[in-house]
Amino acid sequence: MHLAAANRSEVKLIEPLLDDLQIPGKAPEHLLYDKAADSDPLRKRLQAERGVELVCPHRKNRKKKPTQDGRLVRKYKRRYKVERTYSWLHNFRRTIIRYETTLLRYSGWIHLACALITLRRL
Repeated sequence: MHLAAANRSEVKLIEPLLDDLQIPGKAPEHLLYDKAADSDPLRKRLQAERGVELVCPHRKNRKKKPTQDGRLVRKYKRRYKVERTYSWLHNFRRTIIRYETTLLRYSGWIHLACALITLRRL
């Protein structure tokens, strides 16, 4: 989880998120994201510096030639798992409407909501 102010662009938060990622063993090969991350410079940076391939559908108003074919975008079908988790988090009012003024308190509420979701799923 990487928290930042709401006035920052999502595309600029992808690389700090990957820096904070703690997966023992190996780094992820693919990153599934929505159309907001359709950026050729971001794709090139992620591939060159981290070896991560960005999988996201292209925007409809794209001027340049598409960089991905349909085979890789099929992985995007699995994104429903992420969206489902977001909908579970929206069951907690404190995670939707951000009353807290500090990131530390807000992150505490997010962790509490995740713990309650996990306990419900057991």
